[in-house]
Amino acid sequence: MLCFYPKGDLKKCNKFLSSMKIISLAESLGGVHTLIESPALMTHYEIDREKRIKSGITDNLIRMSVGIEGANDII
Repeated sequence: MLCFYPKGDLKKCNKFLSSMKIISLAESLGGVHTLIESPALMTHYEIDREKRIKSGITDNLIRMSVGIEGANDII
């Protein structure tokens, strides 16, 4: 499991997530395939923004569960 904070706001993070070609956008981060998600846009979308940020879930937080694909494919 990786978490990272790309530069930019929620809109830029959404654009980043939409650009994935091999990695699937999904809320479930288990399994053998690499999956990626934005808690602010997906799992924690309904939580008040201020509460979400206080708990460390910023607009640009990305979570990625690395699967068994080849490293070059994931990169």
